[in-house]
Amino acid sequence: MDKFTKLTGVAAPMPMINVDTDMIIPKQFLKTIQRSGLGKNLFDEMRYDREGNEVADFVLNKPAYRQAQILVTGENFGCGSSREHAPWALLDFGIRCVIAPSFADIFYNNCFKNGILPIVLPQEQVDLLMDDAERGANAVVTVDLETLTISGPDGGQIPFDLDPFRRHCLLNGLDDIGLTMEKVADIDTFEADYANRAPWLRAG
Repeated sequence: MDKFTKLTGVAAPMPMINVDTDMIIPKQFLKTIQRSGLGKNLFDEMRYDREGNEVADFVLNKPAYRQAQILVTGENFGCGSSREHAPWALLDFGIRCVIAPSFADIFYNNCFKNGILPIVLPQEQVDLLMDDAERGANAVVTVDLETLTISGPDGGQIPFDLDPFRRHCLLNGLDDIGLTMEKVADIDTFEADYANRAPWLRAG
């Protein structure tokens, strides 16, 4: 998993509440277990019409936001089913940070496991960032995980809170497997000791 330390990128505004995981990545794209390739179908039913043509006024189809790395959105983002394909699709598109007043719990947890930083802020601060994001190509925002601050295009800063353990994992690029591998020496020692105490397990 890639480390997350400081991210500077264009923020895309999506002032919608209750964006569920089926909106993020519709169910017909869940057949794969590959984490790559889902970005082209992110928000598929809003990005494309029935003939597969881009919907010009959808935010991520606008030239200024095609390379967006930050999404500013409404409350209860990521509700609905627990599909991990939702953060996979966001990440494959290029979104590394989502800012909202609230998130669905399972989606929130899945973000950390995939290197995405979900930031919870009060509505009034989300509104300020939404205003910043409306600036199009000038909507450049910096999210600094080391200092726990968000810097807007005019230089103003907004602090945010994050659980220290989750912060440690993102800063060091540690998913569940990475956390386990930090203990590999202790695991090897345990296995060797257990094998000596139970030699019959090696028989055959």
